[in-house]
Amino acid sequence: KKKLKISGRDLSSVPTQVFGLDQLQVLEMSPERESCLRYRMELLPQEISHLRNLTCLYVDSNNLKKIPAEIGTLNHLERLTLSNNSLSSLPPEMGALQRLRSLHLANNSLTELPAPLCQLRSLTFLDVSDNRIGTIPSSIRHLEKLETLLLVFNSLKSLPEDVCLLRNLHTLWLGNNHLRSLPTTFGKLVNLDWGYNYCSCNFEGNPLESPPPEVCSRGPEEIRHYFLSFHR
Repeated sequence: KKKLKISGRDLSSVPTQVFGLDQLQVLEMSPERESCLRYRMELLPQEISHLRNLTCLYVDSNNLKKIPAEIGTLNHLERLTLSNNSLSSLPPEMGALQRLRSLHLANNSLTELPAPLCQLRSLTFLDVSDNRIGTIPSSIRHLEKLETLLLVFNSLKSLPEDVCLLRNLHTLWLGNNHLRSLPTTFGKLVNLDWGYNYCSCNFEGNPLESPPPEVCSRGPEEIRHYFLSFHR
């Protein structure tokens, strides 16, 4: 029994029997796809550390207000979904999750991108949409493997040059922030897919002035040319 999905109305805590399943790899306690259910967990208990073999932990759409420091002991964790909760911070111990590849934090109450996240060198997917994040730390440049970064519906007024060092980025969503300009090195993100069917980079809902929206819509090369001509 390596996968467990807990279903039930008004779930408010993790059944204690779960922590005895030391071979468990996938634990799902999210009603996200079942609208008839309402989960109300406010705290992930410290005993989560007993599940040392977990690779996937799904706890979306609860009422989590705190993640225990013990989360950092889950050395095999590859996917962690915490979207649609009430989190305002994350423990620094999360920086120890060096196998984590996918982290979902959308629709919480985060006001900044926690520094420990920038230590997660294996991360390829990060969703921090719909929070109140106002700044991105320069240490984000350490996420060298990051392919997807979702930042829509936040409070960003600027984008640091360090984001442009993430050369493996294929998807970058920046819509509905307060951006007036992009870094002059933005055009170096040449792996962004600007296809017609699916735009992997959007700026909608920003008061962009430099470059203007019509330049942004043409792709990173046009953005690069814009800044090159601007500085001549």
